[in-house]
Amino acid sequence: MSIMSLFIFGNNTFADGDLWDNFGDQNYYGNKAVSDADFKKAIEIKKGNKKPKKEKGETYQQSNETEVINQIPAELPVLSVTCPVKLPQDAVLPTGHYQVVSEKIDNKIYLKLYQGHFLMASLEAIETLDDFEQPEVNFAGFIPSGDKFKIIYGSIDYNAYVDLEPEIYENNET
Repeated sequence: MSIMSLFIFGNNTFADGDLWDNFGDQNYYGNKAVSDADFKKAIEIKKGNKKPKKEKGETYQQSNETEVINQIPAELPVLSVTCPVKLPQDAVLPTGHYQVVSEKIDNKIYLKLYQGHFLMASLEAIETLDDFEQPEVNFAGFIPSGDKFKIIYGSIDYNAYVDLEPEIYENNET
């Protein structure tokens, strides 16, 4: 037997399961062949996505502040009630902290006061253009107003207030 026959017939084992099994296959690992037309189309689409060049000199671009404010996540304002106040229907709102949610239904504004998940009061408010000299757009406050108290509320949509009387407890001496 010659040396030539050893090389041709002597090594009949081929690598099985390695990367050389797929050598030359265009669909290796799920890749698909791309035609010249598809390639040119992709290049044209990519060219269309270029950013415009900046011009030299000063430019003026007006920002939309309302859009920026609307994109800020809304946090419910917290109201700190410093003394008990009378509510309609002989109810009393006790001292405490309340989250304020407002709703406008049939051109009437309602302020809903929550402690946790519990609705403590729903009050009809009066809409106003007064911002009560508050530094923020979204606010709630409990302020004295003569011999009464005023709950003030503001949002990007409207400002409102509610007048309330303090609850006065009589001393019952026994």
